[in-house]
Amino acid sequence: MQIRRDYYLNQLISKRHSNLIKVVTGIRRCGKSYLLFTLFADYLKSQGVKDDHIIKINLEDRRNIKLRDPDALLSHIDGCMTDSDMHYIMLDEIQLVPEFEDLLNSYLHVSNASVFVTGSNSRFLSSDIITEFRGRSEEIKLYPLSFAEFCQAHQDVWSYDLLSEYYTYGGLPHILNLNTEEERMHYLRDLHRAVYLVDVYERHDIVNKAEFEELMRVIASGIGSICNPTKLSNTFKTLKNVSISHNTIDRYLGYLEDAFMISRAGRYDVKGKKHINSLSKYYYNDLGLRNALLDFEQQEENHIMENVIYNELIARGYTVKVGVVEKREIADDGRMLRKQYEVDFVASLGNKRYYIQSAYMMPNDEKVAQEKASLLRIKDGHKKIIVVGHKIKTYRDTDGIMIIGIADFLLNPNSLDL
Repeated sequence: MQIRRDYYLNQLISKRHSNLIKVVTGIRRCGKSYLLFTLFADYLKSQGVKDDHIIKINLEDRRNIKLRDPDALLSHIDGCMTDSDMHYIMLDEIQLVPEFEDLLNSYLHVSNASVFVTGSNSRFLSSDIITEFRGRSEEIKLYPLSFAEFCQAHQDVWSYDLLSEYYTYGGLPHILNLNTEEERMHYLRDLHRAVYLVDVYERHDIVNKAEFEELMRVIASGIGSICNPTKLSNTFKTLKNVSISHNTIDRYLGYLEDAFMISRAGRYDVKGKKHINSLSKYYYNDLGLRNALLDFEQQEENHIMENVIYNELIARGYTVKVGVVEKREIADDGRMLRKQYEVDFVASLGNKRYYIQSAYMMPNDEKVAQEKASLLRIKDGHKKIIVVGHKIKTYRDTDGIMIIGIADFLLNPNSLDL
């Protein structure tokens, strides 16, 4: 079973002759090695590149343990470059090599070397890319399977049962090889504890693991809820009878973001055209891991659908913020009030911008009015969209707002431009 990951493959193809280091990042088990060693290598071969000009080294393989020495690896690669034609060097789990930064820098000015690396866990997270290779690398961010990619494993035939499965078990590719609920649940629970948590603990030497894991459960339970470290600290004091400083919580959240486990969506004042740093929303990059953390007991489809929409927008390359529209209104007693309306997502890409609401159900006029309230207060010309959780023919209402079903939104890469 081969799942096409054309969006990411095309990024590698477009950068294949760049002299910068091409770095594929992403949460563990999301398919980085498969993208590089299988899909990209197959493409190169289809373009006439000879096998011996594609140098693939999996540093996690025990057979290559000697190549974890940087000088031995450098010598090995140099020995594989037998002529002046372009050589494509693919190094998987490069963080296992001490001083790997120096090794990679050695190829920045080698004209017939195009270097691609993957990395994860405690030595190669998102913040490391920024600090270690500033100006010398290009990052390709790989995410778990989108719903469209998930459907490829089912002959591109989708159903709401399949969507429910995606909501529950997420998009880590190995899930598709497991046949029973028990196997999937066990895999995700084990992966969460034995791989992801261990990586974070090793990197940051966290002493109080219990409070760290409790914070993870709070974030997982409240996906899509407005919060900040101070608010979360107060929640711990009130509901958990646990005292954690807002500074500690802020640091813990940063660890989870660096490990690609969660993403933060900051707030954006639509009318004022400015960012609001006081509050944010957090979403899980893979819902299967989120659900495993909560023992598959909190399956609120409205919140899960919102998380899926966020992940889809991010995977498509959009910058995503939580919109705030402020309006002054006169109260019954004559006082002037400032009221804030929330837009679930403000998605931007270049000069394109979309205002998007996630509405699992809109069963009556009152709910429709509620979902449209914030959108109607935005007077610029950018497109306004409501994604609903049931099957519906895409249409525009009398206010020019596009209403689209979740499946049509997820399965059509151009759904925002319908």
